Amino acid sequence: MAKKVRAPEDPDRRLDKLAAEGHASKSAPQLQGAEMVLQRDARRWEISEGLDFVMSHDAELLTGLEDA
Repeated sequence: MAKKVRAPEDPDRRLDKLAAEGHASKSAPQLQGAEMVLQRDARRWEISEGLDFVMSHDAELLTGLEDA
């Protein structure tokens, strides 16, 4: 499904330049940027879930390490 993205003038102009220099479409760097944001968010979620798991399953161990 095609979506139209409205960008402020300066980033839009810079995307035009990047696309022309790379002989690619303007949407290519937009898609790469969106993918980077999605990957970063997924990684944050994975880390948060991992920490939650450790805190709930190893709370006693962590308390013991605190006192050591």
